[in-house]
Amino acid sequence: MTETTPKVLDAAPPVAARKPHSFTHHGVTIEDPYHWLRDPGYPEVTDQAVLAHLEAENAWFEARMKPLEPTVDMLLAEMRGRIKEADKSVPQKDGNWLYWIEYEEGAEYKKWWRRPVAGGPDQLILDEVALAEGKDYFRLGALSVSSDGRLLAWAVDDNGSERFTARIKVIATGEVLPDVIPGTLSALVWAACDKALVYSLANAQWRTDNARLHWLGTPVESDVELYHEDDEGFRVSAGLSANDEWLVIATGDHETSEVRLVPAADPLKAPLLVKARQTGVEYDVDLRGETLFIHTNDTHENFRLATAPLASPGEWTTLIEGTDEFYLTGFDLFRDFYVVEGRVRGLDRIEVRYYDDPARIEPIVFPEASYEASLGDNPEWAMDKLRISYESMTSPASVYDYHVGEQRLELLKTQEIPSGYDASLYETARLEVTARDGTAVPVSIVWRKGRPQNGPLYLYGYGAYGIAIGPGFSTTRLSLVDRGFAYAIAHIRGGDDLGRRWYKAGKLEQRTNTFNDFVDVAKGLIAEGFTEAGRIAIAGGSAGGELMGAVINSDPELWGAVAAHVPFVDVLATMLDEELPLTPGEWPEWGNPIEDKAAFELIRSYSPYDQVRAQAYPPMLVTAGLNDPRVTYWEPAKWVAKLRELKTDDNELLLKTNMGAGHGGKSGRFEGLRETAEEFAFILAQLGVPA
Repeated sequence: MTETTPKVLDAAPPVAARKPHSFTHHGVTIEDPYHWLRDPGYPEVTDQAVLAHLEAENAWFEARMKPLEPTVDMLLAEMRGRIKEADKSVPQKDGNWLYWIEYEEGAEYKKWWRRPVAGGPDQLILDEVALAEGKDYFRLGALSVSSDGRLLAWAVDDNGSERFTARIKVIATGEVLPDVIPGTLSALVWAACDKALVYSLANAQWRTDNARLHWLGTPVESDVELYHEDDEGFRVSAGLSANDEWLVIATGDHETSEVRLVPAADPLKAPLLVKARQTGVEYDVDLRGETLFIHTNDTHENFRLATAPLASPGEWTTLIEGTDEFYLTGFDLFRDFYVVEGRVRGLDRIEVRYYDDPARIEPIVFPEASYEASLGDNPEWAMDKLRISYESMTSPASVYDYHVGEQRLELLKTQEIPSGYDASLYETARLEVTARDGTAVPVSIVWRKGRPQNGPLYLYGYGAYGIAIGPGFSTTRLSLVDRGFAYAIAHIRGGDDLGRRWYKAGKLEQRTNTFNDFVDVAKGLIAEGFTEAGRIAIAGGSAGGELMGAVINSDPELWGAVAAHVPFVDVLATMLDEELPLTPGEWPEWGNPIEDKAAFELIRSYSPYDQVRAQAYPPMLVTAGLNDPRVTYWEPAKWVAKLRELKTDDNELLLKTNMGAGHGGKSGRFEGLRETAEEFAFILAQLGVPA
């Protein structure tokens, strides 16, 4: 084996070369012998030594997984058998049309359809199957029909880089207009009476620092920049108000935001600033007539809803007070009423409220004690019924219409599972486990009735960015649950499952609460008799992959198998590199170790790559995407290389890099399923559970 061309041997995994490299901050020098795995030409990866190493790891993955191919194929067949291959969504009215999406038998991608409300033939408006033909990767980013229903704008990423190319076509004829906008990373918003599109480009740092206006039929080089953001940590987005009258241009990072309004019919008019940014204050805005509605955390961390006159947009008057009990996550305006969404004690809550009677509050009541519920697609301003999405850990996804005047739910569709599903065979519970600092951490768990105590457990966690992981339904997890696993979701701090305070308690200087919560949940489930040490499979992706890295360093003996997907594990080096796409915008989440020595030391103390040491580690499956702009491929590659060097066990350690995909792995309905089947086959084998 040479230094630059690792090879897979019959009995040994590839070993990455060690090459001297170090960096110094705050008087501390960090040695990083695997730094060379970062191609200096990224996002183009052409370094032959780097590619050779990744290919060698992939070959090792294939060789080690080959004996499990029958299990993978069996699991894939099970998972695919639970999907209704020929399926379509419930049509929804938008103006003069009914819109829906449809999958054909065997198709990886969907087709977008519509038909006139007044009657007439179905129209195929976008065919993802045709667009994806011949491509290893395909992802539809944005799709937007003009207000007159004549034109369609859409954007596609065909390599996983999350840089989308936007195009426009005439729906009736299928004619694709010559307008092509490369490099978008945003919604596509119709403006100026459908004569123009508003969009955002990704800059060299993969950041949308702009809102731009494209007049149809003109060269993209002449597009007008409506707004430019100078703060390197902020990102810009654009959308329309609920009544379609205003263009809403927002900018912000993870803790601060600012909004400007422009008449949609006259997008070149000077923008109206709602309120100047104030560090730590987040807000979003919608309008009804001459009144602004503002959702903000300026007076309470769980947000309030305020109003302001359009003439004085910065003068905010409280409409709904912020409280410790109700975490107000968002709102939607309609002509005759408005809807607020939030959570009470971690449980989703949707309320219909009325402009003329603030005391009139109508919560939508759902049938189960634990569930996920949210507003679905409700595109019209004048609505008398609301599209609602609903599911639980034992109830497949359902679509309802909520008749507002009657306060009545009408079931329109329940997810069909062709191979069969009987909810009565399963049990679910929401438990609380006391963490080491006395905090009660919720856990959602599902298992098949009759499962013996101390059986295998699959424990999932994320715990970052204020993203809640709800107790939803999954057909894929049944392949584990039906084999005796309990499946648990740890609602750890860092997510906002229990409100904004829950999020804050897992970020910045309190980041280690996230890792401790996850470990303590595992120990609590052991104490409750759900499982035992060494019989727990754990999984997480991205920031959840960071979680995986932290807990295998701290408590390796607990875990029987680990799946770390596109894991954010080289935290210190990434947060020290302000040239990387995400870094400046991430400092409010993790801290800025460049300027803050305390942040440097804290991140260094938990960064999974930096804390790998000589000890036994559990069996691990790690995935990466060569084109991933969020967690760059070299983070998992370096981590696996260092683990191979230092770990003292003979447990399996596999790295699979998708050479033509990004952060989300392979695209398509069934290609993604195969990767899940590989993960589950790996877990079954490592825990010794019969397939």
